[in-house]
Amino acid sequence: MSARLLFLAPACLALTGCVSTVKSVVTAPVKAVGKVADWSTTSQEEADRNRGRAMREREAKLGKLSRQRDKAAEKCRNGEEAQCRRAEVLDHEIEAVMAEPI
Repeated sequence: MSARLLFLAPACLALTGCVSTVKSVVTAPVKAVGKVADWSTTSQEEADRNRGRAMREREAKLGKLSRQRDKAAEKCRNGEEAQCRRAEVLDHEIEAVMAEPI
């Protein structure tokens, strides 16, 4: 009986590590699927945040193009022919940016 007890005590201690390992191995695929689902879907909050960011970037781009066009138009009024063409090109760029979906 005492020989069995000497054998069972270390075996029980060794098995606790095995149980923990088995639990980790069994739950790993479930956790992985959950992560993939989180990465592959976009929540409404994320979609709103991304749309707001895109709108701010668009507004910044339009502001920059408008300032460049205004400077080119001013130089055009002062007689610089090349700046007149540049103002026209910038007008078309502004129209293209405005036509892009957000």
